[in-house]
Amino acid sequence: MCGAVPSKDYGNDVLSGDWRRPRKGQIPEIPAEPGLVAEDPDSGFCGAVVGCDKFGVTLEDRFGKRRVFPLTKSGFLIDGRPVTLVRPSAAPRGPARSASGSIAVQGLRAKVAKESRIYVEGLHDAELVEKVWGHDLRVEGVVVEYLEGVDDLPAIVEEFAPDEGRRLGVLVDHLVEGSKESRIAARVSSPHVLVTGHPFIDIWEAVKPASVGIRAWPRVPRGVPWKEGVLAELGWGDDVGASWKRILRSVNAYTDLEPALLGRVEELIDFVTAP
Repeated sequence: MCGAVPSKDYGNDVLSGDWRRPRKGQIPEIPAEPGLVAEDPDSGFCGAVVGCDKFGVTLEDRFGKRRVFPLTKSGFLIDGRPVTLVRPSAAPRGPARSASGSIAVQGLRAKVAKESRIYVEGLHDAELVEKVWGHDLRVEGVVVEYLEGVDDLPAIVEEFAPDEGRRLGVLVDHLVEGSKESRIAARVSSPHVLVTGHPFIDIWEAVKPASVGIRAWPRVPRGVPWKEGVLAELGWGDDVGASWKRILRSVNAYTDLEPALLGRVEELIDFVTAP
């Protein structure tokens, strides 16, 4: 059973009388607003509303698993009380949002790029950052480049010659204590350089499994190349490029990415655009 969540005024007390056998009209209709937590008593599936259209309402549980239920179905439970979910009424349109959730700037013109830069490890990292934060980066005039691996980072930082007006932000895969990446990052410490990263072995893992349509990213044994191991476990064949395109297509907004990546990219943008 779901835990208690803040809920809206349901009107009449639906628990009065024999609510397990309600007559028509006794079950209140509740708009399926994003974030509303409901349970399907038939399956026991409990989750927050993440989408609602004419075809049904989509619930996502705490593990990221999603299921779609028809709106014609009655008897959802909220706080243990039976309700009927309905499509929310159209709300006044607010400002357009970019994929990162920021307010989109309309009629944006090309801006001269800042000297500051953000570097990411590889092409896939750069494409994912562009898809979600591309609008924001163009507003700020920040260019993203990729390293093709982190091993040459000290030499790249030395050549870049960062200073107060020329900052360098670096996003590193698998930046965890004791890793090779963490040791390399420690070698380029500077007030004008920020090296941060996510804990995932590869940027692929930063995409939520549910968004890709899988239960979880496979665990790959040591000694097996990670991407190849993942493709084998998922049965996607051996075309890494095609598989990445499949993953990238599944990303429509920041909500499709893990928080461990979101915070780090926002941190880098703030760092290189600070006055």
